Amino acid sequence: MKHRNSSSEKISVKWIFVLCIPSFALGMLFTTRIWDPSMSDKQVASKQHLQQELKVVSDDCNKKQMLGQDKDIMGEVYKTHAAIHTLDNTISSLQMELAATRNSQKTGSSEHSPATSNSSTHDSSPKKKAFVVIGINTAFSSRKRRDSLRATWMPQGEDLVRIEKEKGIVIRFMIGHSATSNSILDRAIDAEEAQHNDFIRLEHVEGYHELSAKTKIFFTTAVAKWDADFYVKVDDDVHVNLGMLAATLARHRSKPRVYMGCMKSGPVLSQKNVKYHEPEYWKFGEDGNKYFRHATGQIYAISKDLATYISINHPILHKYANEDVSLGSWFIGLEVEHIDERNMCCGTPPDCEWKAQAGNVCIASFDWSCSGICKSVEKMKDVHERCGEGDGAVWSAMI
Repeated sequence: MKHRNSSSEKISVKWIFVLCIPSFALGMLFTTRIWDPSMSDKQVASKQHLQQELKVVSDDCNKKQMLGQDKDIMGEVYKTHAAIHTLDNTISSLQMELAATRNSQKTGSSEHSPATSNSSTHDSSPKKKAFVVIGINTAFSSRKRRDSLRATWMPQGEDLVRIEKEKGIVIRFMIGHSATSNSILDRAIDAEEAQHNDFIRLEHVEGYHELSAKTKIFFTTAVAKWDADFYVKVDDDVHVNLGMLAATLARHRSKPRVYMGCMKSGPVLSQKNVKYHEPEYWKFGEDGNKYFRHATGQIYAISKDLATYISINHPILHKYANEDVSLGSWFIGLEVEHIDERNMCCGTPPDCEWKAQAGNVCIASFDWSCSGICKSVEKMKDVHERCGEGDGAVWSAMI
């Protein structure tokens, strides 16, 4: 209906213009042929009045024609602006990819120690395409935790290869190296890697107070090895339903700069000798202030653009005491969409079990009191049996 009205408006403007031309010519004929110098003052005044009317009609015709043209021109201007905006976004993405490629070809940053593994941050082989890269944060002492995940929600052996090939879901335990080169700890990880082939080794010295640095190095390493739509970090004492995670991420696939997790804003702890103490508390204002909104550290996801941003700028990204705070701070001032996904922080049974029975399967489950599943080695199997989505869910997930 709108199109028909627009067409009729254009036709009416056209016909008005056509009618105005003969009217103007007739007026000029009347002026030149009928009027002569012997006309009276009254006749001259009448003639001048007629000329003014003809001029008004002519100007009105031209104005209506210009209005019609202006509408067409403005429509084209809007289309052009939209095209330029899309082009700007494309150029921005290409520039980030180019910078990431150049960055991946450089040697490691001076703030990192040399890798002790054959798997380095800057692999010369071409990047593999993936849907999501999941890095499971683990430590040298967490072998039993890793085995509890391998026995529940994390695919193993041929299934691990198959899920990467068919669904584009890459899953790796991420770990650095010890302070001593080729130590017994490093050799133990090498032996475990030879058995399971599910590690990504980082150019990073392991230590609890170095989690912010480890997070930066993980994203830098992952971006250099895989061209993925999303990158996820999860702790090794959290239960994950891979099918629900993949399906949830897929719904945001077309969005740029996505930062997804359970958003929180906890207090900035200035007291020393307490857990999660923030030595730089003074940067956040007066005592008693809270942090900016950021995703809780047990599990979160970021899109390709943000992971690439970290990869490019990792030498100058500031590290706060708490890893999840550090990540949130890196996105302050950027055009980032924060997605508060509460299904990524369900409680352990009965919470996740009730939700699963109601058809609302959780993405991740853990105990807030322990910042993970309390006694996860003993409880992971029970959580998986009561809150798991089923082993076939990830294979049927729409990605």
